[in-house]
Amino acid sequence: MSVKFDDGLQVRREVLGAEYVDNSINNATSFTKPLQELVTEYCWGEIWTREGLPKKTRSMINLAMLTALNRPHELKLHLRGAINNGVTKEEIQEIFLQTAIYCGVPASLDSFKTAQEIFKEMGIEE
Repeated sequence: MSVKFDDGLQVRREVLGAEYVDNSINNATSFTKPLQELVTEYCWGEIWTREGLPKKTRSMINLAMLTALNRPHELKLHLRGAINNGVTKEEIQEIFLQTAIYCGVPASLDSFKTAQEIFKEMGIEE
C-alpha cells in the first residue's frame, strides 16, 4: 500500500474508531476491497490529512453534507467521528438547525433523530 493509504488508515481509525475501520477493511470482499482502499487512500489519506482545516471542522461540514444528501448510515458513523473530534452536542444541534433552513426541515428532523440515537448509544446525557 501507499504512504497515503497508511496515513489515511491512521486518521480513519482516529476519527471513526479502530474497531469499526478494521472490521470494514478485514470484512471486505473481493468486490468491496477496492472501494475500501479508495476511501482510505483518497478520502482519509489525501483529504483528511490536509492542514487547511482541523478535523473538528471537517466533521462539522460532513454532518451538514450528509444531512443534505440524506445518508443516515454515514451520518451515524460521522456523528461518532464528530464527537471523537471534539464537536459538542450543542454544535451538532446548531448544524442541524442550519440544515433545516438550507436542506429542508424533513432532512434536519431525520438528522436530529439519528443524533438522539447516537447520543443514547454513546451515553451522552440528554
